[in-house]
Amino acid sequence: MEIRIGIINTGRELSFDTSSTADEVRAQVVSALEENASHISLTDAKGSSYIVPTANLAYIELGTEETRRVGFFA
Repeated sequence: MEIRIGIINTGRELSFDTSSTADEVRAQVVSALEENASHISLTDAKGSSYIVPTANLAYIELGTEETRRVGFFA
């Protein structure tokens, strides 16, 4: 699933693929915001970690969990 994170006062967004489900990521983000955590830590599909300050979050877009088809289909 693809995650795109907008950060305040930054022209670029953080975008990466993760093996977590949308519900898992949503629960993690909501929990961090409700607990007033200073940051949120997410891991991509390759094992890299991203730590984002919650005070600077503009938006988080959770992509679909459907797999992409490769090739031609009739």
